[in-house]
Amino acid sequence: MDEEYYRKLRMDMVEYQIRQRGVVDKSVLAAMEKVPRHIFIPKDFRRHAYSDQPLPIGYGQTISQPYIVGIMTELLSPQKSDRVLEIGAGSGYQSAVLAEIVHEVISVEIVPELAKAAEENLRKSGIYNVKVICADGTGVARDYGIFDCIIITAASPQMPDYLFLNLNEGGRMVVPVGDYYSQTLMRIRMTNGEPVISSYGGVRFVPLTGKRGWRE
Repeated sequence: MDEEYYRKLRMDMVEYQIRQRGVVDKSVLAAMEKVPRHIFIPKDFRRHAYSDQPLPIGYGQTISQPYIVGIMTELLSPQKSDRVLEIGAGSGYQSAVLAEIVHEVISVEIVPELAKAAEENLRKSGIYNVKVICADGTGVARDYGIFDCIIITAASPQMPDYLFLNLNEGGRMVVPVGDYYSQTLMRIRMTNGEPVISSYGGVRFVPLTGKRGWRE
């Protein structure tokens, strides 16, 4: 399959799965039109890269369906000068979409094999403003400084208030919070030093692992 074939699939994905379902931020749409999603998907599932579904990437993890990537990115309200923390790099696709919009992304992945794969996928895509760190993002995020945006791409068992100190004034966080089987997508904005929390409907993510994640 050549790149023109994938480009057509990508344009259709953005139009029918993202734009027509209510994502309107032009920078988000442009980023998702540009990033080659198929590069971030294992070869056995690559034929489904632009379909409206999550896909396995190994080690019990998945790449989110395109619409979820679109809505979570839009909820972050990412700006060109922003510094972003992602907890859960996975295969690197969410990082790649953000990297097309913002200045810098720090992406923390607890599974060594996925951290390595994410780095390789990002380089294959020509993206160099993402730093992938293999670590427990729930345990050492405070070490990475202050961010304009934080995104958690796995289900948190509770509101991750331990990350509020990592957010700038006016900073935004997007995270699915709930039980093991279903969650609510939450957006937190730091306003006058206090978190203002909004909810955006039900979602289902793989469980967050690490010190403050789910225990086996």
